[in-house]
Amino acid sequence: MSLEYEEYLIHQKWMSRALEIAQAAGDAGEVPVGAVIVDASGNLLGEGENRKERDNDPTAHAEICAIRAAAQMLQSWRLHQCTLYVTLEPCPMCAGAIVHARIGLLVYGVDDTKTGAIRTVDNIPDGAASNHRLNVIGGVLESVCRQQLQAWFATRRKPN
Repeated sequence: MSLEYEEYLIHQKWMSRALEIAQAAGDAGEVPVGAVIVDASGNLLGEGENRKERDNDPTAHAEICAIRAAAQMLQSWRLHQCTLYVTLEPCPMCAGAIVHARIGLLVYGVDDTKTGAIRTVDNIPDGAASNHRLNVIGGVLESVCRQQLQAWFATRRKPN
């Protein structure tokens, strides 16, 4: 098995876990986004799901919750040897937090055509104000991530 294929399987594994977390968020009435952070050895350091509604906290995005958990686990805000998996491309707030946490690799599922701040609408990590260069892989389990979000929103839209 090639190294690239092994890495692909690892990315699929952790994105699948992020999808499970996203499902739990959706079942709780939150936008279904899930995030997982692992270290360079593949050890789980933190998980997060959207909690804005439940916590009445505008910063309670999946990525922020996962970053907080991982930082507490490591007792360090520097997550440079870590990989963050998230089902939806991060927004500007989360992109800024990812840069400030010095995440080593971001792997996300589906582009966010409204607020994506990694590659789609904006590119915060490569911007002039960024003090950290972020490695990014997009499109991992993209169709599954997209379907999960579309199905959740379809149940909440009222027919005209």
